Amino acid sequence: MPGPTEVPSEGEKQSGSLHVVVDDRASVRVVTVVGELDHDSAHVLRDALARPLHDGVRRIVVDLAELRFCDSTGLNILLRARLDADASGRTLEVSRPRPVVARLFEVTGTDTVLRVRLDPDAKSGPPATEAATDSPAPDRE
Repeated sequence: MPGPTEVPSEGEKQSGSLHVVVDDRASVRVVTVVGELDHDSAHVLRDALARPLHDGVRRIVVDLAELRFCDSTGLNILLRARLDADASGRTLEVSRPRPVVARLFEVTGTDTVLRVRLDPDAKSGPPATEAATDSPAPDRE
């Protein structure tokens, strides 16, 4: 399987505040987001989530452990990515958001739509089950 690849450097230069790395691991694609996700930098994450998936990928994990800020544009990208994943028979999980981002999810109700995992093993944990896919309630193990 291919290792981690950075999303186009020209996107990083344009945003200046967001860095995204995509890592395909067998049946899981991990998208690591670092920095500040806002209107000006959102295209970097949007492009990363729009990258084609090979047939073996069943689960997408967006690792937010190093995301310091997220605005409504970022929320919309994550919600759209979840819909796209569902439509293609895949699951999308958001893992390890910092307290400020987790609070944003809570206040906006996004945590009831996205699968949010707070545990440190969320990137490498077992794939989501079909039952969990049907229920968008947050997974707070």
